[in-house]
Formats: sequence, C-alpha cells, structure tokens
Amino acid sequence: MQEPRLCGQEAAIRAAMAEPGAYWREHSPLQLDQLRSGFACALHMHQPTIPAGAGGELISHLQYMLEHPGEGDNHNAEPFAQCYRRLTDLIPELIEQGCSPRIMLDISGNLLWGAEQMGRSDITDAWRHLACDPLMQRHVEWLGTFWGHAVAPSTPIPDLRLQIEAWQHQFASAFGLEALQRVRGFSLPEMALPNHPDTLFALVDALQQAGYRWVLLQEHSVETLAGGPLSEAQKYLPNRLIARNGQGERREITALIKTQGSDTKLVGQMQPYYEALSRDRLPLGDISVPSLVSQIADGENGGVMMNEFPQAFLQAHQRSAAEPGTAAINGSEYLELLDCDPAAFPSIQAAGQAELLQGLGERWSAQQLQERIEAGCNVEGASWTNDLSWVKGYESVLEPMQQLSAAFHQRYPTALPSDPSYQQALLHLLLLETSCFRYWGQGTWTDYARELHRRGQALLSHSSQSA
Repeated sequence: MQEPRLCGQEAAIRAAMAEPGAYWREHSPLQLDQLRSGFACALHMHQPTIPAGAGGELISHLQYMLEHPGEGDNHNAEPFAQCYRRLTDLIPELIEQGCSPRIMLDISGNLLWGAEQMGRSDITDAWRHLACDPLMQRHVEWLGTFWGHAVAPSTPIPDLRLQIEAWQHQFASAFGLEALQRVRGFSLPEMALPNHPDTLFALVDALQQAGYRWVLLQEHSVETLAGGPLSEAQKYLPNRLIARNGQGERREITALIKTQGSDTKLVGQMQPYYEALSRDRLPLGDISVPSLVSQIADGENGGVMMNEFPQAFLQAHQRSAAEPGTAAINGSEYLELLDCDPAAFPSIQAAGQAELLQGLGERWSAQQLQERIEAGCNVEGASWTNDLSWVKGYESVLEPMQQLSAAFHQRYPTALPSDPSYQQALLHLLLLETSCFRYWGQGTWTDYARELHRRGQALLSHSSQSA
C-alpha cells in the first residue's frame, strides 16, 4: 500500500511558509481601481479513505465506487474522476481565447493520497500541472484544508494542528515546497467553524503558525462582535475573525465570506458571476474597493456540477472578458491587490460567542464557561448547513474518536515522525475524524469508523508494549 506523507518535514515546511512574499500581485493583470466587483469561486473535492479493500485494506472511496458500480450512485465514479482533472482542459481553452479565468481548489488529503494509491496519473498529473506550471499558477489558487476532512468544532484540540500539518506534508510531497508556499488561504471541511472559545483560539493559532493568511467562512457561522448578523456590505468585504481565550489572549485572521447557504448550483451554474454583475464598490476604511462575491461548492457531486459546470464556467469567463467592470479573481490575489492593513477590516467572531461570553470581560475561568454551556449556550459551532448537527446522534463515532485521540497523545506526548508506528497511529487518528462517518448516518459508515478505531487502538497498544 502506498503510504501517505503526513509528517517528517515540519521544519522545512515551517520555514517555507514563514516566507512573507506576495505571490499574485506581481503577475496579476487586474487593476482594482477599474473594477466594480469580482467573483471568487472555489471547488471542494473529497473522497474518504475506508477500510473496504481486499482484506480490509485502506482504499479511497473512489476506488470502491469503481469496483462496485452496481451499488447506489457508484456508476458516477468515472465521471467524478474526470471532474477532478477537467480544469486542465477548461483553463487553457479560456486563456487561448484571451480570457483570464480563475478558480480556487480545495482538495482533501484523503483524495490527494487516494488518487496516488489508485495510480490515476491522469488525475495526479493534472493536479501537478495546475499546482506547478507557472502559467497555471496565475489562474489557479490552491487552498489548504484538513488532511482527513475533519469537522473542526468536534475535533480534539491537539488534532487540529495535526490535520493542518498533515495536509501540508501531503501537498508538498506531491507538488513541492515552492507550490506549497503559494497556499495561503484555508478552507474548513464542511465549512464548520468552532464557536467554543478554546477550540476557535487553537484553530486560528494553528492556522497562523502554519503560515495561512486567510480563511473562507460561511456567513451563518459568524456574527458581529455585538452578536448580530453581518451587514450586507460585510459579506462582500474582507473581515477579521477574532478568537479569544480565557487568559486574555487574542488571535485573528482575515476571512472572506461565502454567502447564500450550501446550494452547489451556485458554482455549478456560475451564479457568483451573475450576482457580482449587480454589485458595486464598497467603502473600506478611507478607500473604496470592489465587492467580492465568494462561493465554494463540491467540484464533482451532483448533476449540475458534473454536467453543467464546464459550459457555465466557459461562458461566465467569456462574458467577463467582453464586459469589463466585473472580473474573476482568487482570494489571495484580491487581498494582495488590496494591500490593506487588516486593521481596516470589519471585525467578526464565531456565531454564538456574544451570548456565550457576555459579561465575562477579557478573562474567564473554565468553570464560568462551563456554566454558560450548561445553561444552554450552544458550542457545536456552525457549518454550511444549520439543519444538521455534527454532534447529536453521533456518540458512537465521537466517543471512540475522543478515546483514540487521548490514547494517541498519551502514547506520543511528543511527535516521533520518523517512527513507522507513530505514522500508522497518526494515519488512523486522522482517518477516524473524517466527517463522512457522521454525515451518512448509522450503518456501513459508522461500521467503518468502528473498524478504524479498533485498528488505531491496536496500533497504540502494540507500540506501547514495544516501547
């Protein structure tokens, strides 16, 4: 089995991500003072890793779909695979037509590894072209994410950093440190933003330590510092996400806001472009800037994305090239061209924090916070959908996940990245935290989670006996 790259190059990756350079400004043909608005579209692509291969081998769910075409929607496996590589056809076509296309890519570590496992060089070569070719780098922005597609609000705090760093290792291994240096925006799986102060603080701190400069957030997962919804203008401007802990410490990171819920047709039909046509410049501090309509959707899932997206993508960029004033623009490109002090951005916080922290001042105790939670303040966080809890009803997954995390950190209080036993235990920990084991409910998917937990515990038990 081809092993994933999850650890071992921490120093080199930290050094690369500590570089302060701008990566878009020098090459961007856009002049923001000539634009009314922009549209930034991202494609999220993910396939979980499951213990369902021959003899229970860990395989990509995409491989399982290909091997079991008669089950459910598995006949979509090859169309999905083609969706993963098709931008290498669409973007050059638009460039040849004199257009200036843009897209952002959020590809989970599971899928990066899974495509390698399967030997799908058509997919991995396409991604390498998009990540490493100097021309493509002017049009395609990669976004960081968690390696194992974990739901941040209910992921054990020490594992947030592990998920972030593991994805960086996987990406750097596939495409090199130079390509990784350009990855400065971050996309949270399921758009799930923690609102428990300790978890949010740890997340923002880990993102900063890893070199990320901004994060894409769902509008319903955040609020103003006073506790209200974002103003209409705020949804189309960069904001500052503020995170605080009980010791009076603060962390903050720039946030771009995804609007209008979770409908994948928004990107599948390129509606962000058509919305941007109706928007105008907005005041930001002492200047005015173009509005930015930001959206993300699954890159392969659903009939609209599989069948309608290519033509819609072509048409939106062709029309944008012919009608100046509204342009495709990626997140980092927009922020670098703005070249603004983030202190000028409006401040926001995770939804529900105003109620949770009301009257506690800059410092509070764990007991005070727990009393608020027990009184009914919700700390599940928020995601792309407000009608789905990632906690209620999933104790059969969450409790083993917490147990395995605790056992992992007890066995390895410090990382041992060169130890194969550490690497295997880390792999199973990251896999168990995958959102799919909850999203699809009880049954086969929770059985997969139980098996990953069993294997993870066995690995830790064996390594403890061998120590």
